[in-house]
Amino acid sequence: MFAAIGLVVLLGMVFGGFAITGGALGPVLEAIPHEMLIIGGAALGAIIAGNSMKEIKLLGGGFGKIFKGPKYKKQDFLDVIFLVSSLMKMLRTDGPVAVEPHIEDPKSSTIFADYPRLLKDSTLVHLICDTLRLVVVSSGTLDPHAVEEVMDNALKTHHHDAIRPADMLQNLADALPALGIVAAVLGVVKTMGSIDKPPTILGGMIGSALVGTFMGVLLAYGIVAPFAGRCKQVIESDDAIYHVVKQIIIASLHGHPLPLVIEAARSGIAHNLQPAFADVFDGMRGR
Repeated sequence: MFAAIGLVVLLGMVFGGFAITGGALGPVLEAIPHEMLIIGGAALGAIIAGNSMKEIKLLGGGFGKIFKGPKYKKQDFLDVIFLVSSLMKMLRTDGPVAVEPHIEDPKSSTIFADYPRLLKDSTLVHLICDTLRLVVVSSGTLDPHAVEEVMDNALKTHHHDAIRPADMLQNLADALPALGIVAAVLGVVKTMGSIDKPPTILGGMIGSALVGTFMGVLLAYGIVAPFAGRCKQVIESDDAIYHVVKQIIIASLHGHPLPLVIEAARSGIAHNLQPAFADVFDGMRGR
């Protein structure tokens, strides 16, 4: 929503300000399609040349994140605390045999079934199940620090892949001013080939060439770079839920008391998404 509003404000202020100060929009709007053909085509070619199909698909997903915003809300963070805590409590009270069916087939698990939104996130499910599977097969003899190291590596790998759309957008933003100059230079070359034309025609051709530089800079710093920043914000916001899983599992393996487990889970959640301590404490005591 805010991304769309920002685009409207940006374009309205730039082109509206230009028109209000006496600028003629006609020549600019006439030149934009031709300049964008060069700039956009060059940008698209660079993206294709520098990335695999996997990264290009991730980039498409990145645009979705920009306009949709974070996937996880406050209730989802509360739910993941309850989900992982229920599994850890079962592991502690009923033993590894009781937990095994739930982590081997989460889709058939009565515990996971209570949280259908979380069950759709394969990364989240694998992080929970793969980690608890280590604990189950070791019969609880694993050092919690070793488990934490394994989880840290898994989270680092996931973040490296998840953040790629933001990195790609930032690289594109860095390249767009230069691509705008390419379009402008081609326009100047075209103008020089028509040097015998009247000044009015030459002026229009030079103006069209300058639109290439203008569009490259506007796209880079007004649209693509902010999109890259927003994409990174959304990815990092959603990534916080995986760290909540880690904190609960590690705190529970250390045998910490319930209040400390709760704070370990809440500590990595942004304040606007952070469940109240009382809501978590009351919910966990009833499970």
